[in-house]
Amino acid sequence: MTDQALEVARPAEPWRQRMIRTLLYGRNVDRSAKARARVGLAMIAFGAVYVVIAARLVMFAVGDDGHGARRTASQDAIATARPDILDRNGAILATDVKMPSLFGEPRRLIDKDEAIELLTATMPDIDAGEVRDRLSSKKGFVWLKREITPQQQKDIYRLGLPGIGFLRENKRVYPSGVDVSHLIGLVNIDNQGIAGIEKWLDGNGLADLHRAGFATDRQQAPVELAVDLRVEHALRDELMKAKEKFRAKAASGIVSDVRTGEVIAMVSLPDFDPNNPKEVHDPDRINRLTTGVYEMGSTFKAFTLAMALDSGKATLNSLWDARGPLHYGRFKIHDDHPMGRFINTKEVFTYSSNVGAARIALGQGVEAHKAFLAKMGQTTRLRTELPESASPLVPKRWGELNTVTISFGHGMAVAPLQAVMGINALVNGGYLIPPTFLKRSEKEAMAVAKRVIRADTSEKMRFLMRLNAEIGTARKADVKGYYIGGKTGTSEKVINGRYAKKRVLNSFTAILPADNPRYQLLVMLDEPQSLPETHGFITSGWNAVPTGGRVIERIAPLLGVTPRFDLPPSERLILASSRDGR
Repeated sequence: MTDQALEVARPAEPWRQRMIRTLLYGRNVDRSAKARARVGLAMIAFGAVYVVIAARLVMFAVGDDGHGARRTASQDAIATARPDILDRNGAILATDVKMPSLFGEPRRLIDKDEAIELLTATMPDIDAGEVRDRLSSKKGFVWLKREITPQQQKDIYRLGLPGIGFLRENKRVYPSGVDVSHLIGLVNIDNQGIAGIEKWLDGNGLADLHRAGFATDRQQAPVELAVDLRVEHALRDELMKAKEKFRAKAASGIVSDVRTGEVIAMVSLPDFDPNNPKEVHDPDRINRLTTGVYEMGSTFKAFTLAMALDSGKATLNSLWDARGPLHYGRFKIHDDHPMGRFINTKEVFTYSSNVGAARIALGQGVEAHKAFLAKMGQTTRLRTELPESASPLVPKRWGELNTVTISFGHGMAVAPLQAVMGINALVNGGYLIPPTFLKRSEKEAMAVAKRVIRADTSEKMRFLMRLNAEIGTARKADVKGYYIGGKTGTSEKVINGRYAKKRVLNSFTAILPADNPRYQLLVMLDEPQSLPETHGFITSGWNAVPTGGRVIERIAPLLGVTPRFDLPPSERLILASSRDGR
């Protein structure tokens, strides 16, 4: 039968099959050649898959020990990276370093008892019972010890234990140690901030970045603080010396920029080393400048006099009856150095007269007194970048007796940083500027500032503070060339509900230079003891004031304050342009 006859005899192909065959093989194509090509393509594809698998196996073999375990540890906290923290000059205050941590995979252990015996022999400081409990669990991943030493890592690696591995984690270190501990704060074992600026960082987005997995590298912008490490060190050194010399229970101090509200230095002793977190739990190591509230003593007289001068009801030469104690009900207000006569406003400040301050406050009235202190930010909780802060202790029922005692710094307790903020406003031209631990320009400060007193009132307060350094209680801090001003404060502490005369909290606030202030220094000594050189006295003028003078001698050059000599007295230099200098 011919080919033509066969074609005639073959049944016609359905159109659907013909269309499918055309799509798959095309027209006039050798189907056997097409099949051989497809088999070759399949072989190449399978070969590529096997190459990828082999490459991944090699990567796992030569890669980091913990690469595969990171996925296993997804539900266990791994210390992630944090940004560096720098002082205002770029010095590193906090940074991350890579440290190995030891983990176990209980399901992969061949001999659990052998592993425990070898690990405890290599690291005697770990708890054998705790290691046994963790390796006996059914988890796929358990931490055995965080932050081991490189030598420990080498020793354990040589043991060749299956199911035991290492992860490189970020460990926070603080090169400056104790110097800025209360300001910087610290982190926990997972590199999460638990105090100070470190905690503030987590509360301002860093913790969210960690949770989202976007903070696992070191490409984060550093955080620049306002603190000057050089000034911080000098302040701490002098406070340590004063604490030891006067056998004080505690000592603290602040250096603040009066024009910007920046905290240039802050020290609270006893402090702690953030590289040794165990010290943090000591209750004596709290930050007394933000978490403690205290009756600030006669430094509060600055607010009382500023209130009267700003109201226009008093001048620098107004007279006040200080011939004897002020009797109020069963209470008697007296002066430590009674003058026995009428004294003017300037003398109330320089002689630190309780009676004079009380009469000035009563002349303003209870409501005016409350309103002025509220305007100065002294009656509400002060909020800064530091999470640790305390609310002031304000009388629930504020009557005339409260106004009398608060006028000279008793009966109301505030955080020392809060008082510093208020004093800054009294001398910087009258602007209340919230304090900050971050760098801030004067322009940025004025954007958040609020005028609270007139400029000429501020000028008079600068005069009074300088006058106090010339002839008053701040004479022992009058460092030549720096034209400082200051106010002292000695407050008896409340023990078992009663004031204890021999247990005092002393404070000294200084401004420099007094004619055009740039910085304020606060020094506080808690329960200083008398010495032969203090003639048995424990008041601020004998301990806190000379300590402040020594601090100024050291920090003024660091702050760029140029010494000036042979300047005229405050009456001529500061009040020359005042509308009411007399």
